[in-house]
Formats: sequence, C-alpha cells, structure tokens
Amino acid sequence: MAIFSFYNMRKPRRFEHKPIYYDPKKEALDERIRKMEIEMGVRQETEEDYKPSIKGTFIEGTSHLRKSRARGDNSGTRESKNMRLLLILALLLAAFWFFFLK
Repeated sequence: MAIFSFYNMRKPRRFEHKPIYYDPKKEALDERIRKMEIEMGVRQETEEDYKPSIKGTFIEGTSHLRKSRARGDNSGTRESKNMRLLLILALLLAAFWFFFLK
C-alpha cells in the first residue's frame, strides 16, 4: 500500500488538442502567391517563408525531447548511449551467470 503525499501533489496533464486541417490546394495557392509577391517586390523573404508551421511541434510539445534537444543529443548520441547500456547489461548478465549459475 502506498503512502500518499498531500503536500507535493502532481498536477494532472492538461488536454491540449490542436486540430489540424490540411488543404493541399490552398497550400499550393498560398505558396504561389508568396513567390509572386517576392518576385514583384511587394514582400521581402524571411525565415518564416521557408519553415512549415508543423515542423518541430512534436518535439516542443514533449518535455523530455525538448530537454534532450537542449542538451545537444541527436540520434548518434542516443544510439551510442543505447549500445553502452546493452553492453553493460550483457556484462552484468555474464557476471551473474558466472558467479551464481555455474
């Protein structure tokens, strides 16, 4: 039976549903209009013109992925950490077998 703490109660996660509606025709039309405005000189090119709105939203929505990105972890470092963990686990299993089961 667990002992409950009333002082450090965790707040429940909030449900945040962001509905996504994708209209490829409207997206293509907006892109053509943007390119024409840039060619005519009505509008200046910015960084936002090259980034889609959905890029990076999954990582920013989860705290553990946000923290790993802030630390500078990428797929190579995660893979090396996983391989190190598997190697340590294999060594521990071999030591257990050698000392207790043999």
